[in-house]
This record gives sequence, C-alpha cells and structure tokens, in this order.
Amino acid sequence: MTASFPRAFTLSDFDFELPPELIAQHPAAQRSGSRLLDGSTSAVVDRIFNALPGLLNPGDLLVFNDTKVVKARIFGEKASGGKLELLIERVLPNHEVVAHMKVSKKPLIGGKMFMVGGARNGGFDAVLLGRWPDANGQLFHLKLSDEPHTLMEKHGHVPLPPYITHTDSEEDAQRYQTVFARAPGAVAAPTAALHFDEALLAALDARGVQRASVTLHVGAGTFQPVKTENLADHTMHREWYEVPEATQQAIAACKARGGQVVAVGTTTVRTLESWAKFGQASGDTQIFITPGFEFQMVDRLITNFHLPKSTLMMLVSAFAGYEHIMGLYRHAIANQYRFFSYGDAMLLTRTEKN
Repeated sequence: MTASFPRAFTLSDFDFELPPELIAQHPAAQRSGSRLLDGSTSAVVDRIFNALPGLLNPGDLLVFNDTKVVKARIFGEKASGGKLELLIERVLPNHEVVAHMKVSKKPLIGGKMFMVGGARNGGFDAVLLGRWPDANGQLFHLKLSDEPHTLMEKHGHVPLPPYITHTDSEEDAQRYQTVFARAPGAVAAPTAALHFDEALLAALDARGVQRASVTLHVGAGTFQPVKTENLADHTMHREWYEVPEATQQAIAACKARGGQVVAVGTTTVRTLESWAKFGQASGDTQIFITPGFEFQMVDRLITNFHLPKSTLMMLVSAFAGYEHIMGLYRHAIANQYRFFSYGDAMLLTRTEKN
C-alpha cells in the first residue's frame, strides 16, 4: 500500500481575490444583525447572526476572549520636530512599554519624544531605551513619563486595522470593543466576539449554552503579512494569554457531559490549543496553526472572514478543511458578505481531514 501524506501547502494556496467594496468600513447597525455563513455542515446556509442559539445545543460551552482594546495609537514628535506615531503593543512594569514606531528616521537610544505635545504641554514624554529583542527588531522599548494605561486612555486613539480607512470616531470607541471586554491589553479586537450583544447572550443562556472566558491580548502582528512561500520559514508573532482555572474546569465538565467547546474567534482557538499543546495555562504563545495541526480542545469555531495569505486563513483551513474553507470564501464573495473586522461571520465545525 502506498503511504499518503498531508498536502504540502504554500503561501499562494491561501490567496484569493477580494473586491475592495466588500471590506467593511463600519459595523452593522446592530451587533447581532450581521450575517452568519453557516458552514458547520456540508450544506452551506446563509443566516443572521442572532440565529446562533438554535445552532448550538444545551450543554455546549462558548469560550470568549475577554481582552479589552486599549487606545494604543498615539501621535507625537522627536526633539528635532519630526512627526512620529507609536502603537503600544505591551505594557511593562515601571512605566515601560513595547511599541511599534512609525517615523521617517528612528531617534537615537536615550532620545526623548514628546507625545501629544509633551509633558510640559499637557501630553507626556517617552524615552527610547532600545530595540525589543523578542520581535526581530521590529518593536521598541520605551519608558513613559506616567502610567501607560492612564496615558493611553487620555491621549490615545482606537487602533483601527490598516484596511479601515477612516479616522477613529466615537462609534469605533464603542463598537471596536466587545460588550464583555474586561482585561486591558489588546491593540486589535477579537472580532468574532463583536457580534454578541446582551440580548443574544440572554438567548444563549435560555438555550442552556454555557459560557467561559480566556484572555489573549491581540497584538498588531495579527495583521502582519506572511512573506515566505514556504510556511515553515514564517516567524509567528508573540502574544500573552491566560486560561483561568474556572475555564479549565468548565471545559472539562463540557467534555464530560458530551458537549462541544465552541471557540469565539481565532484568538480563543490559539489560546486553548496553546494550553493543550504546551501545558501552560498562561504565558506567551507563538503557536502557528496550519493544515495538519491536531486540535485537542476546540470542536466548533465562530470567526470572521480573514485577509488573503494570512496566518488566520491557514488556521481556519486547518480547522475546517482547506477545500471547504475556500468554497465558503467563494460563496461569501459571490453573495456579498462583508469582510474583516467589522464584517460578517462564519460558523465552522472541526474536521479530521485538513
């Protein structure tokens, strides 16, 4: 008998043509009024997101990412007057942060930056301590003149994804945040969870669907393009996660009663599968999920539509099968679904063949 091996996927396999007008620039009028492409079986069905309770069973467990998006984008200037922009990726002790920096010429180590006019003018100062070693030199280590979360809340802007073209507004401050956001630290929203509102959560409770939470602080690396045709050559970005003891117990109870663990978003998948694979309930993860990955925790997945050639396209293909996913994307484009962060969603079931 001839041995069979999983197909060797390359970056080009995850490309597709997306009409620009399908990239959602604003959220749906109502969170749960978005469309839901039900790809949980071979029979693809177009639904509205508030139909979700009827698609789950009593005793199933929905697991959410309760991270909270912070106003991490802040504008300022160097001592020379050159304009710059910081995107604070991670808060460290002692008023220190790790950040992306957009500037024509990087300041010298020890150089001071005047954010929002600087401390003397109602803003704050930042001093460059050096490059951050864990990100291939792409991030910078800075010390701020006050507590970072306080400064971001007062002076920062909502860090909208690069494909959303408008300046952040009050609408974005409300809608680029889940209704159950709790733990500040994300620079990108766990977008599948944006579709849930209080009425839908109440309907899920009435259905007997259980709920639990994990935390993964989504980093800007989630938008980082994969540039290597050979997937094995890609270096995955690093993000901090935690699986609380109560959630661990809820998952064990769900499995014991024969329920399904339903991850809300790819960040929840990455969190739960990192815990399962490495045995650590908290810490940093660089897990890279591609076809052939053996899932241990997640049975079903609610997710938005993802960028071509992205690591998230690879993750959902690993979860639900490459051919099935590409078929769902063709259906979504043909039927004018809205894509990316403010777009519509899919419901998927794990397959053993990917």
